[in-house]
Amino acid sequence: MTVHATGPGTHTGPGPGTHTGPGPGTGTHTGTGRQRRRAWLRRASAPLAVALLALLGPAASPQQASAASELTRVTNFGSNPGNLAMYAYAPANLPANAPLVIALHGCTQSAADYHSHAGWQKFADQWGFAVVYPETNSANNSLSCFSWFDATKSTRDRGEAASVKQMVDHALAQYRSDPGRVFVTGLSAGGGMAADLLADYPDVFAGGSIDSGLPAQCATTSSGAGACQYQKQNLTPKQWGDKVRGSDPGYAGPWPRVAIWQGGADTTVVPANGTESRDQWTDAWGIGQTPSTTENLPGSTTRITYNDSTGRAAVALYSIAGMQHGLAVHPGSAADQCGTTGTYYLDTICSTYYTAKFWDLDGSDGTPGGLPAPTGLKVTAVTDASVSLSWDAMDRAGSYVVLRDGARAGTTNTTTFTEGALAPGTSYRYTVAAVDSAGVQGPASAAVTATTSGGGTHPCFTDNNYRQVAAGRAHQSGGYAYADGSNQNMGLYNVAVTHTLEQTSPGSYIIADAGCPSR
Repeated sequence: MTVHATGPGTHTGPGPGTHTGPGPGTGTHTGTGRQRRRAWLRRASAPLAVALLALLGPAASPQQASAASELTRVTNFGSNPGNLAMYAYAPANLPANAPLVIALHGCTQSAADYHSHAGWQKFADQWGFAVVYPETNSANNSLSCFSWFDATKSTRDRGEAASVKQMVDHALAQYRSDPGRVFVTGLSAGGGMAADLLADYPDVFAGGSIDSGLPAQCATTSSGAGACQYQKQNLTPKQWGDKVRGSDPGYAGPWPRVAIWQGGADTTVVPANGTESRDQWTDAWGIGQTPSTTENLPGSTTRITYNDSTGRAAVALYSIAGMQHGLAVHPGSAADQCGTTGTYYLDTICSTYYTAKFWDLDGSDGTPGGLPAPTGLKVTAVTDASVSLSWDAMDRAGSYVVLRDGARAGTTNTTTFTEGALAPGTSYRYTVAAVDSAGVQGPASAAVTATTSGGGTHPCFTDNNYRQVAAGRAHQSGGYAYADGSNQNMGLYNVAVTHTLEQTSPGSYIIADAGCPSR
């Protein structure tokens, strides 16, 4: 991790190859990456902490040695202000416009070590993408940690961050990769730097993964690094989100899709860092911290997703019960297995597989089931004791699961559902998820809120303007939302503005933010 003991121990795997890659890089970032990204998407050492034990990892196995030997050393990729080395792996016959993954090792590790253990080669070969491994050194930091905690090295167009950006530019040209599908991942200190890079270059990275790492710009000096690692920082989601927004002022989205992996027994980077990273990126997205789905995965792993306004998971938090500090791997030949164990490579679950799926590197929607979130969920009727829902039909859906306030309310084979025995005058939050023929549940839809009537009151619905329109209670014109029937102006048509609408008659609503019913 850092000089404050987040880094994995040394691994004595074989050295990387020495092949010199072609041509120089494009130099420091000057704004062209931002323009390209928008066009394609829509468009040191510091004091040692007493807790650090520099452990020597096991010698590399023949399989690890073979994997490491596949790496290519790339030189002359740019001016390299961060003094990093660039290594790359690309499968044979890589097509043009394939994705590109940037993978950052932890403290005392190397590019070859990370390549040998993390499992990225398996999925690069299987799904067709290139992987670049930046490597730092003891001249930069006594423990070969990426300097996630140093604002002179971890901010946009400076130091190590600028060097990684140059590697991206070089790899895009060398492999003819898709500039709209560039992703970054990292372990421990590499995870902290990955978070910084996502905030520094949201116009470059479509997604990221923070593995046992820290929120972006949690510390900007080495003296603040230990507090980030070992203590909850007690910042609000907005304060965390402001650190992202402040890293590239003026950028307004789209934001990267972020996976966060955290061990529940991690004492080097305490579990609070996982929830703080969740707070940071959900706030940047403007989607709040209420889970859209919660599901159990192998290896005592819980996956909680937070969907954007289209119902697609924008942020995912993977919590692994009992796992200590390291990268989650799961050796084996099954589709969802990968990697090899070693110091700080822990046999629990193949995090690389689920991260790659979350980024859609396999061509699915980022979930093991392969079914996207249902669309068109709306409240069709309410009484004092029941709520009725409907949504759009989906191909390949064998059934649907309806969730009320995150808990299963029932299942149905149709696209309608009515739940009874509810309390009068109470608000409930509903989502729906599709289940494929194999019984695998996909991500949940965007949520709708329904309020049961009671005591002669009118039903009320609290939600953001985007979802009020989607549910048929309001309409939009000229970028603003208006309540159906009353035509009251509800403000901007987006997910940042929330109102309570009271249904006064079928198809007619009024704003009732001060209390519902309003009379």
